[in-house]
Amino acid sequence: MTYTRDLVPDLTGRTAVVTGANGGLGLETTKVFVSRGAHVVMAVRNQEKATKAVKEIREETPTASLELVELDLGSQASVRKAAEKILARHDQVDILVNNAGLMAMPERRTTDGYEMQFGVNHLGHWTLTALLMPAILAAPAARVVTVTSTAHHFGRPVDPNNPHLNGTYGPWRAYGQSKLANYHFALGLQQEFDRAGVNAQSLVAHPGLTRSDLQLHTVEQGGGGWMGSFFAWITRHTGMGVANGAMPQIRAATDPHARGGQFYGPRFGNRGHAVRLPILRPGADAAIHTLWQVSERETGVALTV
Repeated sequence: MTYTRDLVPDLTGRTAVVTGANGGLGLETTKVFVSRGAHVVMAVRNQEKATKAVKEIREETPTASLELVELDLGSQASVRKAAEKILARHDQVDILVNNAGLMAMPERRTTDGYEMQFGVNHLGHWTLTALLMPAILAAPAARVVTVTSTAHHFGRPVDPNNPHLNGTYGPWRAYGQSKLANYHFALGLQQEFDRAGVNAQSLVAHPGLTRSDLQLHTVEQGGGGWMGSFFAWITRHTGMGVANGAMPQIRAATDPHARGGQFYGPRFGNRGHAVRLPILRPGADAAIHTLWQVSERETGVALTV
């Protein structure tokens, strides 16, 4: 079955939190959610850009129910503050889409000293998800969708002795590690839900090659080297539009037939309709166990269900 925007069920009465909702995949996901009646918390760093995004969304859906919460995933203090605001306003979170991310950038550190891509793409979302867990579990059947990339295929599991790649940094190595961490996080979270016997579900999705601003931003920031320029060219000429690229994460979040632990992406690897994909990568359980230990140690936040 081809899952299209028209097949997204009525989301009236549901609250969704979308990170990076002010552009690209996050903006498209927000547009679809509000068009089906959901209230969306746009958790974003750039508030000026977010204000413009709200205007764009309301041009399409004048009745859109939206709120802005400032969130810098590169700052654990900002993540905590954002989670506090969301919990103060909402007793339950029905959908959490861990969408925001960075790609193949020059080596940098977050305000907490983490390698930037691991810190933003994974550790920021780890803490946000953990802190929002009371509201997630309060929902009748919440879904947490974490966005990975085909780059997870060349990523290596986190080394507990060097999670921030000190002395071994490479833009694509760091990106692959962070995207594999996203993949393992989604699967590990479902294991936690299963062990606790709760109704919440965790799924993973990837957009394939999509003409969002992520590839171009990478090149503009001087990241990725020749590979960044190459993939930007490939994406510009062969990538899908954002409306199609966002459908895997939208399907994971809304398809009534989707289930926890499933993986959604384009049918033909980097292009095509959003379909369920096989879960690959032997040894995931060991990698998930290590990721949980490292994430708790680095952030000081336990993710318990």
